[in-house]
Amino acid sequence: MSERSSRSILSRMTRSTSPLVEPGAILRSLSEAEAAALVTAWLHAFGQQRQGLNLKAYLWHVFSGGAHASWAGKQALAEYEAMEAPEYLVLSNDRKTAFSTDQRPVKADLSDYLVFPPNLAWTMCFTHEDGWLGPYFAKHRDFDRLDVANRAQIRKQREAHAARAKGWR
Repeated sequence: MSERSSRSILSRMTRSTSPLVEPGAILRSLSEAEAAALVTAWLHAFGQQRQGLNLKAYLWHVFSGGAHASWAGKQALAEYEAMEAPEYLVLSNDRKTAFSTDQRPVKADLSDYLVFPPNLAWTMCFTHEDGWLGPYFAKHRDFDRLDVANRAQIRKQREAHAARAKGWR
């Protein structure tokens, strides 16, 4: 993606008639350096067996190439719909555009993108090949422990919200 395209996407993050992500709101836009750090962390979690795969083209090749166990198609979507996270990170395959959102995205104005919680307990990959290759859903090798941590953080967020609704600060 060109620098001009990246700027165009970022400008839509603040003003848009069609939202960059649905549902939810963008909590924070990440810098290119932060996006690069997310790519490194994501590859450490899901791409350790990536030898021989062209991940420069698409990160999701780690799943289409069989290097990490995953679900595909409707089964991937069903797994994804069952996931909760305290926050959702969206990373474009261009490795430059990334942001966090408050709700699990079901649509984004990006061609190929990844969605995952900050602790990388799981990942959902939406591809331009939807229906043929992808979407893909995968769990971290330490999913159970990471998911417990996510659910505990969600519980704390809900308790804090309820306390504020009652007038607590």
